[in-house]
Amino acid sequence: MTVPRPWSARAWLDTAHVVTGLPVAVLLGGLTVLLAVVPRLLWRALPWFTRVQCSRFAAFLGVRIPRTPPPAGWRSPAAWRQIAYHLLSPFVGAAAAFLVATAWGGSFVGLLSFVAPELEPPPMEFRYNLRDDRVLGVFMGVGLVLLLLAPFLARGMAALDLLVARTLLGPSRSELGQRIETLTESRAGVIDAADAERRRIERDLHDGAQQRLVSLAMNLGLARATMTDLPEPARVAIEQAHEEAKQALKELRDFVRGLHPAVLNDQGLDAALSGVAARSPVPVKLRVDIERRTSPTIEAVAFFIVSEALTNIAKHASATKAEVIVRRERDRLHMSVYDDGCGGATLDGGTGLRGLAQRIQAVDGSLRLSSPLGGPTTIEVDLPCE
Repeated sequence: MTVPRPWSARAWLDTAHVVTGLPVAVLLGGLTVLLAVVPRLLWRALPWFTRVQCSRFAAFLGVRIPRTPPPAGWRSPAAWRQIAYHLLSPFVGAAAAFLVATAWGGSFVGLLSFVAPELEPPPMEFRYNLRDDRVLGVFMGVGLVLLLLAPFLARGMAALDLLVARTLLGPSRSELGQRIETLTESRAGVIDAADAERRRIERDLHDGAQQRLVSLAMNLGLARATMTDLPEPARVAIEQAHEEAKQALKELRDFVRGLHPAVLNDQGLDAALSGVAARSPVPVKLRVDIERRTSPTIEAVAFFIVSEALTNIAKHASATKAEVIVRRERDRLHMSVYDDGCGGATLDGGTGLRGLAQRIQAVDGSLRLSSPLGGPTTIEVDLPCE
């Protein structure tokens, strides 16, 4: 926390917030009382009153108070909290403005008290003789203390107003909890929908495009084997088309396998990771200890993590071996991917680790990366099982 200075921009913004808050609070508080006679008008004006006050906090303090949804009726606690703030804010604003104005005004009066004897000829009619050096020193000392105190007082009063506003204008703890629960459910629904869409794409590619490529490759292979009397250009074209078809089929199978392999649904994470480790160009030691399967979404995320990590090792690590450990402990799934490569991996290095971290965060997991230059590299991931 920085110490406020008398001439800092923050001190003047706090002061402006407190000083302008009083007339705004008095105006809106008075309108709230007047419109209470016609509840329907107050009902329509209440959100506007709240927006005006929230905009004041954003303009002077740079703080955005979370908006609550429009009250669902007069039985809504949010409506009564907003009414309570508009009725209470004039009193808070009056006390704050009085204290802050007194501090700033008193500081200027005290520090400029030496001017009074120069402007008024003797004898002075003021109660205290400012021509006496001791009296003048007291006045200027008090003025200096008030000058140093005023920024703290302005910040304190602004903080008090902000506390009251957040309590009464912002969402309550129960509303925040309900909103968090709703967002969590919505996010889980989005993740499940994305996983279901990946499965649908995998199924459609497997039953559609992949089968057509298989048929095409077989026909080209048959033509290549039987039509040996064709001219050389035609025979070369058929051979090239056959090789391209086989390569396209291989790439499509790898792509489909990476989306959501069927073995993951049928036999679980252990079998799916065994297939990934077997296909890795870097020798992989795999240990999986899962007594009970996790949810399909977590299994898909875990599969993606290991698959992406092994792909990065093969492409960038220059490693001679890798090790993958997956174990479940109660309601958490712990994974560790190790390689003896060159190290230097970072989450923002453009090697796919950023997407991996985002996928982990989407299910409330955590990731720890250790990859010093020269290696080795260890990725530790912790996922909730449900």
